[in-house]
Amino acid sequence: MNSAEQNPATNPLLESPPNAPGNNADAADPSISAFPRKHSHKRWIFLAAFVVLVVAGVFLWHYLSGFESTDDAQVDAHLYPVSARVSGYVQKVHVEDNQWVDEGSPLVEIDPKDYEVALARAQATLETSEASAKSSNIDVPISSVVTSSQLKSAASNIKNAEAAIEAAEKQAAAAHARILEARAENMKAQDDVTRYRLLLAKEEVPKQTYDHAYAAAATDVAAVAAAEADEAAAQQAIQEAHSRLAEAEAHYEDAQAGPQRVTSTRDKAYSAMADVKQKSAAVEQAQLNLGYTRILAPAAGEVTKKVVVGLNVDPGEQLLTVVPLDQVWITANFKETQLKRMRVGQKAEIDLDSNGRTYHGHVDSIAGATGPIFSLLPPENATGNYVKIVQRVPVKIVLDPGENRDRQLRPGMNVEAKVYLR
Repeated sequence: MNSAEQNPATNPLLESPPNAPGNNADAADPSISAFPRKHSHKRWIFLAAFVVLVVAGVFLWHYLSGFESTDDAQVDAHLYPVSARVSGYVQKVHVEDNQWVDEGSPLVEIDPKDYEVALARAQATLETSEASAKSSNIDVPISSVVTSSQLKSAASNIKNAEAAIEAAEKQAAAAHARILEARAENMKAQDDVTRYRLLLAKEEVPKQTYDHAYAAAATDVAAVAAAEADEAAAQQAIQEAHSRLAEAEAHYEDAQAGPQRVTSTRDKAYSAMADVKQKSAAVEQAQLNLGYTRILAPAAGEVTKKVVVGLNVDPGEQLLTVVPLDQVWITANFKETQLKRMRVGQKAEIDLDSNGRTYHGHVDSIAGATGPIFSLLPPENATGNYVKIVQRVPVKIVLDPGENRDRQLRPGMNVEAKVYLR
């Protein structure tokens, strides 16, 4: 037998199986034992890297979903355009461009001479109206007293005239009665004279009786004449009383128009008082116009585009603009898809490119419409060729107190806004 075949160490056919007891071939060959261990280490490394990536992705997703940001944002503020309320010559300008002014600080002065003259004229007119109104107020009680006195006097005169007419009529009636009585007695006396004359011719009565009858007849004639004179006087008195009554009634009618004259006088007094109010308003307007010649700052801020001395300005003409840097806010135009979880009061951060600073604030309000709606020609989608375009909605972000203390935020600056949704 060949020695190689008999020696197990040299005959591969006589080698023991790899898993046979007492076989240490694996321990003797290092290349065979290192391969599984290296493969196991790589698997653990890949698994750890995958876990790290998943965790980082979760944290990144959680971070990115916690806020919405946009670079379509700018600084806004209510600019105060200062204009003239009266016309005139610009006499003084107290500020320079980009100068900071406080609220109520003098900005521009317009020449006040014309308005001072107008105020003096209005005051003089007011004094004249006040004097006229005072005189009219005095005339009202005087007119009332005179009218009342005239009415009483006219009524009394009417009563006196009526009484005089009644007395004269009574006197006329009495006189007429006396006339009738005197005429009757005169007729009797004339008859006695005629009878006694016939008897005297026959000498049947003494002449003394005839003389006595004749004297009585003459007396009765005189009595008739006196009675007729009394009646005529009474009739004259009646006519005079009627004339006085007519005059008294005319005076009474004129006195009855007195209340209307009193009303007219009172109306004149009211008109004078209204004229005083009108002139007083004119004085107040003149004072206002004089005050408008001195233009003050409506708010604290920086002055821009100021007017120069020597310019003649008209009412409404803009003289300068005050920019209130302490009252700025941010208008961020977010896409409508970003507003799903955005609410008023959420915290916000503003990044400014000019100084690299981050400002803090919060969402104050969300606009009621998209930006294009407020344009001069809003978009019309009723054409049939509709293409859906994501719109942007303005969101107002207000800064926290003290954030813009250095006044670096200027209206019109572009910023990047970030709103935290949690």
